[in-house]
Amino acid sequence: MCRNIKTLFNFDPPATHDEIRDAALQFVRKLSGATNPSKKNEAAFNRAVDTIAEAAHEMLHAMETHQHPRNREEEAAKAKARSALRFA
Repeated sequence: MCRNIKTLFNFDPPATHDEIRDAALQFVRKLSGATNPSKKNEAAFNRAVDTIAEAAHEMLHAMETHQHPRNREEEAAKAKARSALRFA
């Protein structure tokens, strides 16, 4: 489940709200052990996703670095190459 959480800091263009929310969703899924919560737990599950997404958004926008922003396409190509070696 957590393999889908990607690094979101220091990219050009910056991480979108949807990317941050998707990472928060994966995190809550991992913590709860459930991909889809039961109807009884759905409100708590969604509240946790929203809270974590908000905290992550604040953190990403507050962090500073002296490094140049990374390029999304280059990082995706590197990840694809690592995956090819791993699963070849």
